[in-house]
Amino acid sequence: MQKYENLLRESKIKVTPQRLAIVEELDGHVHMSIEELYEAIKKKFPSISLATVYKNINAMMEQGFIQEVKVPGQKSKYELTKKPHSHVVCESCGKVEDIDLDLEKVTHRAANLSHYEIKEKALVLTGICPSCKAS
Repeated sequence: MQKYENLLRESKIKVTPQRLAIVEELDGHVHMSIEELYEAIKKKFPSISLATVYKNINAMMEQGFIQEVKVPGQKSKYELTKKPHSHVVCESCGKVEDIDLDLEKVTHRAANLSHYEIKEKALVLTGICPSCKAS
């Protein structure tokens, strides 16, 4: 728990039991929707509201501590912010995984081809995961 307190303090985010629970869940499960977070945290804090989870997620996103992963055809997922990376999503089971691609190269190429000034880098690829492919 001290690890999570230190992470929040380093990001200048007020440490609360609810925020600690959110960080602990995201560290253990990586990509979770707000509803999934709410259900997990409700086990520890039965009186917590969905609005409180939303409010805390938004506050931590504003500080850059948590980032949103916009998944096509699904509700947004959230993860602790880490080095830039992309995601792969299984169209069958909905699993979201990190994939380490060189986003700088992709962004540079996209900017050259489109003549856009790229402001945000988020890449989500969809397909079928090995488990679903095997079944």
